[in-house]
Amino acid sequence: MSQFKTERDSMGEVQVPSEVYYQAQTQRARDNFQFSKRTFPTPTIQAVIDIKSVAAQSNKQLGLLETNIAEAIQQAAEDSKSLDFSLHFPLDVFQTGSGTSTNMNVNEVISTLASDKLGKKVHPNDHVNMGQSSNDVIPAAIQISAVRLLHQQLYPALTALIQRLATLAEQYTDEVKTGRTHLMDAMPITFGQEIHCWQQQLVSAKIRIEQAEQNLHHLPLGGTAVGSGINTDQQFAPICCELLGKMDPIGWQAAPTPALYMSAQEHLLNLMSALKSAAVALLKIANDLRWMNSGPVAGLQEIQLTALQPGSSIMPGKVNPVIAEAVAMIAADIIGNESSVTIAAQAGNFQLNVMLPLIADKLVSSIELLSNACNGLTDKVFNQFSINRQHISQRLNMNPILATALNGAIGYENAAKIAKRADKEGKTVLEIALQETDMDEKTLKAILDPLHLAKPYR
Repeated sequence: MSQFKTERDSMGEVQVPSEVYYQAQTQRARDNFQFSKRTFPTPTIQAVIDIKSVAAQSNKQLGLLETNIAEAIQQAAEDSKSLDFSLHFPLDVFQTGSGTSTNMNVNEVISTLASDKLGKKVHPNDHVNMGQSSNDVIPAAIQISAVRLLHQQLYPALTALIQRLATLAEQYTDEVKTGRTHLMDAMPITFGQEIHCWQQQLVSAKIRIEQAEQNLHHLPLGGTAVGSGINTDQQFAPICCELLGKMDPIGWQAAPTPALYMSAQEHLLNLMSALKSAAVALLKIANDLRWMNSGPVAGLQEIQLTALQPGSSIMPGKVNPVIAEAVAMIAADIIGNESSVTIAAQAGNFQLNVMLPLIADKLVSSIELLSNACNGLTDKVFNQFSINRQHISQRLNMNPILATALNGAIGYENAAKIAKRADKEGKTVLEIALQETDMDEKTLKAILDPLHLAKPYR
C-alpha cells in the first residue's frame, strides 16, 4: 500500500501519496474529478510548465523574486518534463472550467522539486505562480500548445501529403478515366486532374489553418484574474513572451487586451473550424479512394490499394481499404470536436471562459489526429498508389456519355439518341455514331478522343 504524507492548503490538511510531487490542491482535485480516464492534454501541461519557467525568469529580472528561488523554479520546471505525467499530473480533463486544478498541479509539482533542490520552502502560489492566475495561464498554454503542435506535427504531415499528391498528379497527368457526377458516369477526366483537386483541397485547408494560427500568437499572460493585470508588473508579460520566443521560433506577443483571450475564445474556435475543414477534405479524399478501390469484381476497380491485412473473419481473401476507413472515422471525430469547441467557446461568462480544459482537449486531439491521418495516407496509401489501366480503358471506351462530345456537330437530341443506343446495345459511341451520322471514322475518333475530352484546351 502507498505511504502518505500530510500536505496543507488554505482549506486545511490533506493526505497525499508519498511518491508523488503534487500537494494538497491537486489531491483535492483528484478526489473531486473522476469523470473519465482522459487526463488534461500533455502538450498543454508542458506549455504550462514553460510558462512557469519564464515567469520565474521575468520576476527575477523585475527584482520581484529572489535569484536562488527563481533559478530553482527554472530547474524544477525543466526536471518536471521528464517525470511520469500519469503519476504526477493525473487530473481529469473534466475539472474546474478555468483549468485552475491543472495550473495548481503544475505549481505544486514545481514547488516540491524546487524546494527539494533549494533546501527551503518554495511556495506554489507565492513563488511559482507569482504574477499569474489560472485565468491567464491556461488560455495562454492552450494557444502555445496548439501552435507548437501545428508546427511540429500537422504542417510537416500536410506538406508531405501535398507533395506526394503533386508527384502523383504529374505522374498520371495523361491517364484518362471516367468522370462521375451524382455517382453516375460523366465526361472523362485524367487521374492527374482528380489527384490535383485533392492536392488543392489540402493546400487550401493548410492556408486556412495558417491564417487561424496567426491569432494565437498574442498571449493573455499578465492579465491575471480578470484581465486587468492585478498583482503583476506591467513588464511581466512582454518579458515572458520574449523568453518564450527563445524556446520556439514563434513571434509571441503580449496581447493588447488580455481579457479578450481569457473571456472570449473565438480565436481558438476559428482554428478548430479550420481543422474541421481539413478533416472534411480528408473525408472526401478517403471516400473517393474507397469508391475507386471498390471491387475487385463488382465495384469500380479503378485503383488497387495496398493489401495491409485480412479484411474478413469469415470471407477468405477479402481485403478492405482500412486506412481510408480509419481516416474517415478520424474526420468524423474531428467534425464532432468542432461542435464541442463551438459550445465551449460561448461559455465565456463575463471575464472568464469556463470550458477551457475541454477546448484544450479537443484542439490537441484534433491536431494530433489530423497529423496521423495525413501520415497514414502518405505512407500507407499514396506511396504505393497504382491504377488498373486495362480495366479503366475498357470502361471508358464503353461510356455512352462520350456522346456529349458530338453535341456541337449533330445537336443534343441526336447525341442523346446515340448515347442511348450505345448503352442499350452494349456498343461504343464510336460504333453507333458511324451508323447514325455521315462523319468518317477519323473525324469521329478525333472528336471522341478521351484525352482530348479531358483536356480540351491542351
